[in-house]
Amino acid sequence: MATVLIDGQTLTIESAYSASIGQTQLVLCDQAIDRMSQSRQVVEEIVNSNQVVYGINTGFGAMSSVKIDETELAKLQTNLIRSHACGVGENMDPEHVLLMMVYRANSLSKGVSGIRPEVVKLLIDMINLGIAPIIPRIGSLGASGDLAPLSHMALGLIGEGSCLVRDKSGWKEYLTSEALIENNLKPVKLQAKEGLSLINGTSQMCTYLSLTLLNLERLLLFADASAACSLEAIRGSHSPFDPRIHNSRPQRGQLISASRITGLLQDSQVKLSHEDCDRVQDAYCFRCVPQVHGPVIDIAIETRRLLEIEINSATDNPLVFYGENGSEIISGGNFHGQNLALASDSIAVACHELASIAERRINQILDPNWGGQSAFLAIDEGLESGYMIVQYVAAACIAELHLLSNPVTTSNVPVSMGKEDHVSMGATGTFRSLKSTTLLSQVIANELVCSIESLDRLEIQPGNGVVKLKNWVRKFVAPFAGDRVMSHESQSLANSILSVDPHDIFG
Repeated sequence: MATVLIDGQTLTIESAYSASIGQTQLVLCDQAIDRMSQSRQVVEEIVNSNQVVYGINTGFGAMSSVKIDETELAKLQTNLIRSHACGVGENMDPEHVLLMMVYRANSLSKGVSGIRPEVVKLLIDMINLGIAPIIPRIGSLGASGDLAPLSHMALGLIGEGSCLVRDKSGWKEYLTSEALIENNLKPVKLQAKEGLSLINGTSQMCTYLSLTLLNLERLLLFADASAACSLEAIRGSHSPFDPRIHNSRPQRGQLISASRITGLLQDSQVKLSHEDCDRVQDAYCFRCVPQVHGPVIDIAIETRRLLEIEINSATDNPLVFYGENGSEIISGGNFHGQNLALASDSIAVACHELASIAERRINQILDPNWGGQSAFLAIDEGLESGYMIVQYVAAACIAELHLLSNPVTTSNVPVSMGKEDHVSMGATGTFRSLKSTTLLSQVIANELVCSIESLDRLEIQPGNGVVKLKNWVRKFVAPFAGDRVMSHESQSLANSILSVDPHDIFG
């Protein structure tokens, strides 16, 4: 099996995801082990010197001024994990838990968290063996790290709580202590600072934003492809995609969208049909696709940039620094997920906009005045409703997306007696955005249901890329031969949009 190096510096979103689904194995870098050992030595020197340093021999949050006796430091860390493991709500998907564990291990391997290498090694062993602690999703405020969910994760490392273990038949639940024994692993006994190092980071936020981004990047391709199908279905004008227009406003995402659509329309007979056409302009939902899709591409590019930095960053507190000129432990705020939260808010709004413009294209296809076909693509108008309610379902998804597009970063709640007085709510925001991508996939699927049916009724050949997409869609959605239940087909198509390799469609 291929391996992925955990070194705190070179992890990618794709390689982390591959490890979480069991396609690759993680290997801890030797240099990372050395760095962790050096930072751990600094912590132990402080413990032995009887200095008072936050996170090592003090309480936490509002109780950071309370000094803890040296004999109680191990108990302090265990108490921290148990007290903070109070999440609620539905459990996280086990593969999402494993992805969160990958990100936590990589962050700790930077070597500035003061944690022993053996703790990170156990974390990596659990990931490689598919041992995912059961973690309630709700509990993080997106600042002070994802405390509650990461505490449930840390329970697994000390052999407490329950877990799901992946095998050939799926996932099975065990007591974590039993799962560790069965796999010849020993739980760790946490020492000074180690509990705090495990739970004080942005790993849950990174997990949900990574999954959101992977979905969004795929959906952006399908949004452009679906728009191209709809354009051909109504025999729309290709002129708005002329590169001269977009080079006159060279926004990166706009250029990408216009170029992608132009490529899909190559060798289209629809374009030739406009030579003697009296249609001057199409509606904005066709004419302005690059100008609407393009900014979302820009958001995705920027989100990937910041996320790839974040997953290779130290996001706990305090951090341990060492060198030839001595060592120092410094308190800061790298656990604050404002960057991830703001990105998630932008993505939620973007998903709404992509869905909104797609629904308008559905409307045009189903309207005889624009699409040139029978109303709602029914064969026997009146007796049949055709795809009337396919549009309704898309509109219902947009209503859900509208609710989800409300920002979470504006819902600050000060906690810990005002010590932690500004939080990002990034865990809520990133999970919300992941749901938004799922809803968007359904709207795009519904657009394809309608546009592909309309294309099948044209007497002229659409662009080459459109033909390839049409052939793929027909694997999930049968041609219209009369009213039938559509839920399974449209849902199956939406699911496939989020899982298919685009190269399998377009080459």
